[in-house]
Amino acid sequence: MAITESQKQLVAASFKKVETISEVAADIFYKKLFEYDPSLKALFKSDIKSQGKKLMAALKLAVGSLNDLDALVPVLQKMAIKHVDYGVKVEDYTPVGNALLYALSQGLGDEFTHELRTAWVDTYKVVATVMRQAAYPNFNPDTYANHKHYVH
Repeated sequence: MAITESQKQLVAASFKKVETISEVAADIFYKKLFEYDPSLKALFKSDIKSQGKKLMAALKLAVGSLNDLDALVPVLQKMAIKHVDYGVKVEDYTPVGNALLYALSQGLGDEFTHELRTAWVDTYKVVATVMRQAAYPNFNPDTYANHKHYVH
C-alpha cells in the first residue's frame, strides 16, 4: 500500500483549499461521523469546536508529512496508542474515514473528482493502517474485516 507522488500532490493541494474552510469542514465531518455511528459521540469529552481544531491540525500534520513518511509514522503510532486510552476501537477508523471523505466532498464540491477521492482513500488507508497496527497488535490489514454496520 503506497501513495504515489501524484496522489501526494493532489491531497496537499486539496487540503490547502479545505484549510480555508476548516471550521466548516470539521463541523461537516463530526455531524456525519455521529450520523454514521452515534455511539462515537461519547468518546468526545471536550467541546466539539476545539476537537475540530485538533482534527484539522492532525490532518495538516499528516498531509504536510506525506513526503517524509518515516517521520510521520512514529507520530501516528503515538497518536493511535493515545486514542486507545480514549476508547477508540479498531473498527472506529472506518466511519472516521468515511466521514472524512464526505466532508472533503462537501467542502470541495465539483473539485472532489474520482482521482482526488482515490488519492484521499489511499492516503487514509496508509494512515489508518499505521495507527491500527500500533494500537492493536493483532491487527492485520490483509485479513481485517469490519463487521460493524453503520447508518448511511
